[in-house]
Amino acid sequence: MSSFFDPRELIEQVQAGAASLFETVTTSFVGEADPLRDGSEFDPVDLPRDLFAHSNVQTEWWYYTGHLTSESGRELGFELVFFKRRTDLDKFSVVPLRLIGNPYYFAHFALTDKTSKTFRYAHRKSSNGPLDMPASAAESHYYLSVGDWSARESGGTHILRATLDDGTVFEASLKPEKSVVLNGENGVSYKDAGEASRYFAYTRMAVGANLTIDGTPEHVTGSAWMDREFGTWTPTERQKGWDWFSIQLDNGCELMCYQLRDSKGVTSSYSSGTFVDENGNVTKLPSDKFVIEPTRVWKSPRSGAEYPSGWRIVVPSLSLNLHIEPVMDDQELDTRGSTMIIYWEGACEVAGKAGDHAVHGKAYVELVGYDRSHETPNLAYFLVGSPADLLSKVGLK
Repeated sequence: MSSFFDPRELIEQVQAGAASLFETVTTSFVGEADPLRDGSEFDPVDLPRDLFAHSNVQTEWWYYTGHLTSESGRELGFELVFFKRRTDLDKFSVVPLRLIGNPYYFAHFALTDKTSKTFRYAHRKSSNGPLDMPASAAESHYYLSVGDWSARESGGTHILRATLDDGTVFEASLKPEKSVVLNGENGVSYKDAGEASRYFAYTRMAVGANLTIDGTPEHVTGSAWMDREFGTWTPTERQKGWDWFSIQLDNGCELMCYQLRDSKGVTSSYSSGTFVDENGNVTKLPSDKFVIEPTRVWKSPRSGAEYPSGWRIVVPSLSLNLHIEPVMDDQELDTRGSTMIIYWEGACEVAGKAGDHAVHGKAYVELVGYDRSHETPNLAYFLVGSPADLLSKVGLK
């Protein structure tokens, strides 16, 4: 009887042995991994407490986007987001990430200049290691920082600060103009069966800011949107990517909607939306109550990813028929040196109909999962950044 040697079995055995060894070493140095499931995953949102950071969740973020006008008439869009990630369950191949740092703090900042059609961004990470910039996320009040970037709350006003290496400085005060909106059920937003985040938003915030860009300081004003999401959930096949929209209409209404996609691009029934009327009344929108249709495609010259670029959104029950167009196609961020993904997040213009009335507005759109490089994460990229990051640091980009 002849035997057949399958090298894959040997590779699997070696990998299993290496994984066990690294886990043993990691446990001896930093302790056992926490499963981060303590029974509170589906608790309703509790404010103001849930605006602050949590020690017992895997992922949380504080997400600001907005549209600004300077004193000179320059039109701008901005994105500033802070992340906190417990790394107990994360690995690079067989290496537990908590051996390198736990928790990790990340931040992204981007400016879209609608007037000059330029897009600039930066991203950061820190685990408060010996070579890291200091970072924090307070659990007793609202204060976040990664280096000199920060977000905090004082007297109901959110105060932001971020910078770029080219000398850009953004310092802003944001005041909510409507009550907070709890998405999902009491703020529990299901992404699949048994998998949920807590999710709430300030859908319209008045902005006053000082912005130094291209060496010129200016006062800017406008309107912003803040999303807060946190929890411990497992990314399933029905969560391979998403298209997310935050829309502020000039009739005083707001619309948030998103489509979750599987690996074949099929939209999940767990997709969802929320509509807020001019008086702050909230209408929840399950996936069968709205339609998102891409109208064209843009291909990134850097990543090669193809993104939808232009959309039609229809909400029949609200007589909404909206067209969304990016103010410029290229608003792609390569953050493989921090959150390990390449994604598109951009300022957009809105036009359409609300019932029989013409309506206009502004939007931000986030597109995740069209580039798949995060499925094979690169430890070197994570530790020292992508080639583009390195070129930027030495002034060659």
